[in-house]
Amino acid sequence: MSTTMIDALTAADRCDRCGARAYLRVTLPSGGELLFCAHHGRAHSDRLKQVALQIHDETDRIHTA
Repeated sequence: MSTTMIDALTAADRCDRCGARAYLRVTLPSGGELLFCAHHGRAHSDRLKQVALQIHDETDRIHTA
């Protein structure tokens, strides 16, 4: 069994759609990756699930008051 280490997203990682902090990293079969904030990740989740090789989701790190 092989395990892949995925780097945690940081505050420097920005959503490719709007520039907000990214909480999702989507790896595509081509080897490319897309970063999304929680909002755009949810908005595009159905399509991303169809095309993504892997989705690394850190939305559980969002703190709400």
